[in-house]
Amino acid sequence: MPPVPGGVPQQSGGLTAQPVFVMPVPEVQQPPMGQGVPQEVPHAPDRAMLHSTELTRTYPCSACGAQLVFDPVGQDLLCPSCGNRSPIQAANTPVQPRELGPAIADLRARQSQAAGPQVTGEWEVKCQNCGGTTGFNGSLTATRCPYCATPIQRDDVHNAPARLPVDGVVPFHIGEKQAHELVEKWVSGRWFAPSNFRKYRRIGAFSSLYTAYFTYDADTESWYTGERGDNYEVRVGTDSDGDPIYETRTRWYPVQGQVGNEFADLPVLANDNLSRNRIRALEPWPVEQARSYSPEFVAGHLCRTYDHDAEEALPEAQQRMEQAIESTVRHDIGGDQQRIHQLQTSWNWLAYKHLLLPIWLLTVVYMDKTYQVYINGLTGQVSGDRPWSKVKIISAILAVLAVIAIVILVYSHMHHGSGHPPATHVAPTPKHHN
Repeated sequence: MPPVPGGVPQQSGGLTAQPVFVMPVPEVQQPPMGQGVPQEVPHAPDRAMLHSTELTRTYPCSACGAQLVFDPVGQDLLCPSCGNRSPIQAANTPVQPRELGPAIADLRARQSQAAGPQVTGEWEVKCQNCGGTTGFNGSLTATRCPYCATPIQRDDVHNAPARLPVDGVVPFHIGEKQAHELVEKWVSGRWFAPSNFRKYRRIGAFSSLYTAYFTYDADTESWYTGERGDNYEVRVGTDSDGDPIYETRTRWYPVQGQVGNEFADLPVLANDNLSRNRIRALEPWPVEQARSYSPEFVAGHLCRTYDHDAEEALPEAQQRMEQAIESTVRHDIGGDQQRIHQLQTSWNWLAYKHLLLPIWLLTVVYMDKTYQVYINGLTGQVSGDRPWSKVKIISAILAVLAVIAIVILVYSHMHHGSGHPPATHVAPTPKHHN
């Protein structure tokens, strides 16, 4: 089947790779790229206090002047000082995907004309509440003042012309109290963790964090050639008891075919310095709940922008997609075994969304080593690391060996007792009286 001109090469593991092509789908309406800022549905004026000199924003309470935070339980802005609540003003609109090819081309063009904001090293700002210096490390975009705990957001990152804008957010649904209960249950269930570690969890750093994700949509068509193997048994002899011996053999038939795959919202973490395997264990993410982004949802929580853009994060998504495509091909071939000789995939549609997803994070330093426990801020799924207690492990092994020894001893005693020959009763010799 003739390939479509253009495209970028696709890797398909050990299979024969053919070009990967990205083609727009006319019927899907994309939001205009403009300067990288998505169009927003009109809503009430932004209640944030913007600090133009520091390029930051805060959310002061209209009742007492303290700082508002987003409350996962009430799904609104809450003042911890006076209890005043304010509804979220951002419109709840669904998130639309962006076609990857044009978006990246536009991004690279803008990057060649303007430098993006600093998202490496440390970026310092002056807290407008107390005057103290607050540091934003790396891709961190929302934090708290270390002196007065004022929630501060960088206002120069998410809509910067030289960066991909945030398309949507799935706000926290699990509050701090429930998150503490979940992590307590998880840590308490680590039987072989040191006792001291199970106490340290109470003084570890516990924080709520929005992490940067790219989710990918794709529509693919794949053509393949290969072989289908059907197993059958052949009698090849008999064993020493005269029973038949069979050998499994395979008949191979040439096959070829075409399959289609559709992928929706396949998530890829776009941040460094987090355990990818542990966070991967938090899936699935209910990204269908994503709504248009507003910094209101970030108020009072930590937040990170991406370390890798949508093009740089794509290989991980493609690898997972290619595995699914190969699985579809093998299912289409059928039989007991399959051989794939050639696999050619055309990517008719490839799109992404830039989302912020919520995680509760416990960080504990134990014996000079850092351990982290992650909680999905939407589903409550927990995944984490913990130390192992050598004393507890050795004690458990000794206990098991002791039980085994006791079982062997009891079995041996019973077997030995039943092995004694029965007592012989000798009948008395009758006396004969003359």
